[in-house]
Amino acid sequence: MRRIPARLAIALTTLSATACGAGSAVPAATSNVAVGAAVNSEQPTALFSAPPSMTPGPSAPAVPAASLGVDQLTATPPPDPLSVLAGGPDIGGCQVFPADNPWNQDISSAPVDPNSATYIARIDSFRQFLHPDFGSNPSYGIPYVVVPGSQPMVPITFDAYGDESDPGPYPVPLNAPVEAGSDHHVLVLDSGNCTLYEMYAATQQGVGWTCASGAVFHLDSNALRPDGWTSADAAGLPILPGLVTYDEVASGVISHALRFTVDQTQNGFIHPATHEAGVADASDPPMGMRLRLKASFDLSPFHGEALVILTALKRYGMFVADNGSSWFISGSTDSRWDDNDLDQLKSVPGSAFEVVDTGPIQH
Repeated sequence: MRRIPARLAIALTTLSATACGAGSAVPAATSNVAVGAAVNSEQPTALFSAPPSMTPGPSAPAVPAASLGVDQLTATPPPDPLSVLAGGPDIGGCQVFPADNPWNQDISSAPVDPNSATYIARIDSFRQFLHPDFGSNPSYGIPYVVVPGSQPMVPITFDAYGDESDPGPYPVPLNAPVEAGSDHHVLVLDSGNCTLYEMYAATQQGVGWTCASGAVFHLDSNALRPDGWTSADAAGLPILPGLVTYDEVASGVISHALRFTVDQTQNGFIHPATHEAGVADASDPPMGMRLRLKASFDLSPFHGEALVILTALKRYGMFVADNGSSWFISGSTDSRWDDNDLDQLKSVPGSAFEVVDTGPIQH
């Protein structure tokens, strides 16, 4: 992840990090089987009504260190078959956001952004073809873990973006899988309370965790983070709702938008994103910009996993969520992926996509 906080915008210093790529293998007890300036001066009508911003709640009571034994922090989550519901997936028995949430809305008939060609050309100037940023390698992709509502809370320390983070403690096991590479994301879904906890640049230390930033998302709510706040992702978006997971692909249907990265973004964002990490160049895409695969793109040569993913990209599209390698789509860590099948995605050119007009750019 490369982000430029507002307070350092003058320096425009890009943090040294890559797009979400490799991820640590998930321990057997918690594996993914249980699954792991403004462009439009006329201010176009937003496709989605922005939900009220999420206001930070009070800090949870401190947890005495002596009560946090390692054995308490490694509870095995219940079986978690992932099923597809109307208006979004179900993970750990929790629907991932309401049906009318932007992540779950069908945008196949939404209007094209008048600056679509400019944005696509800009992304293509760095890389021209789609790329699955996940595969069968158990250290590749972004892992996540589902825990029960009884999972003990542990202290969370922020060392970079604490003023834009939701305070701890979080119910994160001490052995939670950590994404490899530079981003070191940790994603935990509390299935008992249908609450998602996500951390960026996370390291397990002592009886808890230290991270650069952390965000909490209540999966029954459409509330956004406050404008200007980051999350575990540079755009201020949740990560888990945008991952391609093996089980949903195996079911034959993905019913939500995906997450992807671009090499460079502008200093603006479109809701549901709430944070920018870019430069003063209006030809660059803003965070939260949504793309879809053109209806005219022929899917008949594709099959299997790639076909399921491409079909979803026509209906739900994908959000610009972070700075990284252009056209890299994020998926969960899972050794069951068929790499030969996923490689079909690498033949899809950026020119096969168009930008959807979902509202004005915020600065």
